[in-house]
Amino acid sequence: MGSYCSPDVWAWIQSLPPITQWKTNSMSICIFSSKLTQASLDLTINKANQNYHTSISFSIVADLHIPIPLWTSKSFKPSIQASKLLDNGTSCSLFCNLVKNILNYGPTKNISFLYIPSLDTISNFKEIFNLSFFTLTLLICIYEVPKDLRLECLETIKNHLVGSYSRDTTKTLMRLLGSNIEEQWMRSLNLAITNFIAEMDEQNHILRTPLPFSYAISTVGLWKVQLYCPIIAMKLDTSSHLPANERLQFSLRHQQLEGVIQFSYKVVVQEKWVNVIANVDNIRCDVIRLVSETLMRKQGAGSAEKHFPSRISLELTPTLQTNVLSVSVSKSSENPTLEIGLEKTVEGSFETPNILGLRAAMSETMTMSLKPWKFEQSIYGYSANLNWYLHDSVNGREVFSSKPSKIALLKPKAWFKNRYSSAYRPFTKQGGVVFAGDEYGDSVIWKIDKGALGKTMEWEIKGSIWLTYWPNKHRSFYTETRALEFREIVHLSLI
Repeated sequence: MGSYCSPDVWAWIQSLPPITQWKTNSMSICIFSSKLTQASLDLTINKANQNYHTSISFSIVADLHIPIPLWTSKSFKPSIQASKLLDNGTSCSLFCNLVKNILNYGPTKNISFLYIPSLDTISNFKEIFNLSFFTLTLLICIYEVPKDLRLECLETIKNHLVGSYSRDTTKTLMRLLGSNIEEQWMRSLNLAITNFIAEMDEQNHILRTPLPFSYAISTVGLWKVQLYCPIIAMKLDTSSHLPANERLQFSLRHQQLEGVIQFSYKVVVQEKWVNVIANVDNIRCDVIRLVSETLMRKQGAGSAEKHFPSRISLELTPTLQTNVLSVSVSKSSENPTLEIGLEKTVEGSFETPNILGLRAAMSETMTMSLKPWKFEQSIYGYSANLNWYLHDSVNGREVFSSKPSKIALLKPKAWFKNRYSSAYRPFTKQGGVVFAGDEYGDSVIWKIDKGALGKTMEWEIKGSIWLTYWPNKHRSFYTETRALEFREIVHLSLI
């Protein structure tokens, strides 16, 4: 296993002397050193003089027998007056350049407006800068690094980025960038992960796939969990025996799950206890393509062939239960109703001029009225379990645990055909689902002993999401269901 020579890139840049004191035209620091091949990955700062002006640029270089530049930043004007190489303005420009280069690896080339506040207002900018730099390095390793160095370097940088410290810094970075840039960032990163896993699958390499990235926000009256996971990294729960063809595999692989879990809560002090009341505010799950629509048509089976949410399971639990007295949930959604109707028809016709032939027909029909999504609540200890199940509106079976027959897959008017354009679709037109508080807003109530007043309590939000694929427009008998799990901690002050 290789190792970092120095992961604190920001501290190294800040320690460099002003450009006027340089005795060479470049400065380098080792990012990664291989113990197997003795090769390394270096960050190099190059000085250039053009038209009587001095500029610097940053490069990531594979130091093999012949150094190979893999990435180069734009040019920056170094600080002449200050005692260090970069002033705050130039440091901010360098950081923005890193972010934009990460976003450029994604499917969207039109980068949303990027605004970064003054560096003086960002308390942990060093950690944020280093995280951004190593995220870019990870993408460069996937797409650019020679194979002699690639796998060893990737494993080391990946372990650094998925550590708890880096994950906490990522949460801070996402808040700093804003939601629009956050989505583009995660799509760039997960597209690279998807391409790498697909490449390793073709070479029969066994990979430890990364966990889904998620983070939680606790603020006054709101708990929020945001999560992202490439479809290819989700656990395969069930699949048909027939494999998907190459074009269909391309479409199914190059997708990403994006989810938002929001609960509103309030604290109500009663005479003998405290009520903590949590309501569903918004549950959103979308399956988003990671490549352009043009590429989906050219190499895949089209953008309409993708997974859809089929079950969502959430569990809310107070982690310290000493002061918890009880928990109550509301009723689940209503069961489907059966509507039975009797239809009679009489038809008459003259067979010949002399014979009256009268045909009579009577038929009886039974129809089932079924909501595609059924919501259920249950209790386990002091945990509240909330479950949404998608049902086949024809036979009423749960979708995530079953599959349609081959005959059903060929029917052009089955409910899962044209599922993103039909007026009766159980999804948004984009292919996701939204559960809002107006329909699923019945509350969960914990009764807490009044001795807990003034304390901050911890709640665990744990969940699983199942995504299912049944053919939409593409002619295929392939079906599968994938699942992921996540866990986050949120807080609540009893005041």
